[in-house]
Amino acid sequence: MNIRLSVFIAILIIFVPTVIAKKLTVERLYSSPSLSGPSMRELKISPDGSRVTFLRGKDSDYERLDLWEYHIASGETRMLFNSDDLHAGVEELSDEEKARRERLRLSGTGIVSYEWSEDSKALFFPLGGDIYYYKMGDKKAHKIVDTPEFETDIKFSPKGNFISFIRDQNIYVYDINSGKETALTTEGGGDIKYGMAEFVAQEEMSRMTGYWWAADESKIAFTRVDETPVEQVSRTEIYAEEIKTVTQRYPFAGKANVEIGLGVIGIDSKIVRWVDLGDDKDIYLPRVQWTKDNSKVSFQWQSRDQKHLVLNVFDWAKQKNTTLLEEKSDTWLNLHKDLKYLNNGNMIWSSEKDGFKHIYLHDSKGKQISQLTKGDWVVDKIENIDEKNARIYFTGRKDTPLERHLYSVSMKTGEVTKITKRSGFHSIVFSNDSKSYIDKFSSITQLEQISLHDNSGKHLVWLSENKVNKNHPLYDYKDDLIVPELSSFISDDNIKLYYRIYKPANFDAKKKYPVLVYLYGGPHAQMVTNSWDRRYFLQYMAQQGYIVFTVDNRGSNYRGKKFEDPIYRAMGSIEVDDQVSGVKFLHTLPYVDKDKIGVHGHSYGGYMTLMTMFKAPEYFKVGVAGAPVTDWSLYDTYYTERYMGTPQDDTEAYNDSSVFPHVSQDVGPLLIYHGMADDNVLFKNSTKLYKVLQDNNIQFMAMDYPGKKHSIRGKKTGMHRLYLIRNFFDLHFGLKR
Repeated sequence: MNIRLSVFIAILIIFVPTVIAKKLTVERLYSSPSLSGPSMRELKISPDGSRVTFLRGKDSDYERLDLWEYHIASGETRMLFNSDDLHAGVEELSDEEKARRERLRLSGTGIVSYEWSEDSKALFFPLGGDIYYYKMGDKKAHKIVDTPEFETDIKFSPKGNFISFIRDQNIYVYDINSGKETALTTEGGGDIKYGMAEFVAQEEMSRMTGYWWAADESKIAFTRVDETPVEQVSRTEIYAEEIKTVTQRYPFAGKANVEIGLGVIGIDSKIVRWVDLGDDKDIYLPRVQWTKDNSKVSFQWQSRDQKHLVLNVFDWAKQKNTTLLEEKSDTWLNLHKDLKYLNNGNMIWSSEKDGFKHIYLHDSKGKQISQLTKGDWVVDKIENIDEKNARIYFTGRKDTPLERHLYSVSMKTGEVTKITKRSGFHSIVFSNDSKSYIDKFSSITQLEQISLHDNSGKHLVWLSENKVNKNHPLYDYKDDLIVPELSSFISDDNIKLYYRIYKPANFDAKKKYPVLVYLYGGPHAQMVTNSWDRRYFLQYMAQQGYIVFTVDNRGSNYRGKKFEDPIYRAMGSIEVDDQVSGVKFLHTLPYVDKDKIGVHGHSYGGYMTLMTMFKAPEYFKVGVAGAPVTDWSLYDTYYTERYMGTPQDDTEAYNDSSVFPHVSQDVGPLLIYHGMADDNVLFKNSTKLYKVLQDNNIQFMAMDYPGKKHSIRGKKTGMHRLYLIRNFFDLHFGLKR
């Protein structure tokens, strides 16, 4: 496959010939408004299908968010609520909410989330630590919860009669009709948390909640988390003007996890019945979901080594567990959110048991009826199920792993129909009635566009056509934008690897250019897709005269389990081999300067930067490692043990995957940066490496950011960091500005 798209202007807007294009600058990358145009977040179709709601930033500051709606019948767009009208000034977040937003990678202030009632008659949104409720037809939203405490994980009950939330590590429900507030649990506090997701559930399992309503509002299933077994560590968060000592329970690889329980409480009776999770307490509870029977709640039990997954159903009346299905793997089992219970008693389940994630139909007892999708391609996720017409809508990679499309499959025949037509990347939000969907689309030549479609794919209306006209923030820069090329090469051991390459501005094939290899390289990620890249820093570096090259190595996502498995018990090995294959491919290009190939990445990409620099210094000459893992025993249980086992049982694998045995005197110029308040990849990862490099008299440079977490957010910090990276490569590759 080879996508070479050289005509960028054709899909944008015709411009006035006299306009002089401006060069991108780091300052412009971090100024408002965003170069990508207006942002629409949290897009939802109301349950009755009458309107589309979304969050949008103010024109002067895209980080301060307000709630908007598009009324489908009238075609009118209006602001529902201006966040400044409801809560002005600084928003003081609780520590729990700060951590929650960090786990969600949620930036911005103001109205950052909201939820519709199932009957579409009301919605709520949190703001300033309190809860606002809006009934359709009212003139304003009402603050129904106004307390000094910070409420988190707020939900509508299924019928819209209650709003539930977590306060002070307990579950509360608010009766909308009576205004009465009730604490369902009262013993939360300290190391005990009710209805809350533990650290690894949030960070690694994509489970952000710890409680679930039954459809008839009679019961809530909830977790009880006891953090007592987890190692308590004191770490410092270094800020510009102070140093904070933070006591944190962090589940290091091979160490103890939380002890978790699952209970079901009656809303009226307050009776709690506890689910038997087995004698082995060292397990995970990654998913909980009610069946169509309001007396039966299902839960997924996962072994500590993540090789065994069991779907059980707990019967409230009989207080008994029934197993519906089990899966086992020689390596690990990836989680998904595709379990769907049907009205006829059957259920939908996804599995990678044939090597690729596909959709299966099971009966009420868990017996497989049919495999609905199949082939050497993967399903991303189930988007909607139209039970009336026996059709499942899903996103997947049937045509190419570089593009995501919407498909449907018949539950009766297994016939797959492709719905989206435009080549590129489609993110889908379906209506509850299965009749329409929102499509967030982009490609390497098309900014993100948002449109409404019927379920056949017919375009109904633009929600954001995002034309690059004179008022668009990208307009002055578009003529200098460089279109990347997507293609593939064959690795040293005969594996097809996909890459993206930006050629430098004013490219001359007769010249030699330095290369920036930008990578991530870790699991559950994909860097090379036919989508608009918001990482304008890569565009900026290409405009500075660099070739910018990215390859998705083995271990990365959306190529099937077989493509992921080589990293099992061997992180930092096959990924480096594939990145070296990428550089060898670059060596075949006559315009590449073989002696000026640098590498840069953040997080797992920071780890990969170090491993490529240490293990293959003859290929990677200069490196910038951001917030790197240096020793996997310093990272959390769930992520690390999935791929590496435990340090106790797999000592050699942990040693080989650490950067320290590979530290080399041959390493080229190296820069390491890290947030000094990072609670994910702890700052200790970098300081431990600093000491080893210093003890071995290996010269390097470091830049550490006071008060910054793992994402190292902030306009001024971001500008400083990008200038730092560019200047470091310029210095060592002899580029003068």
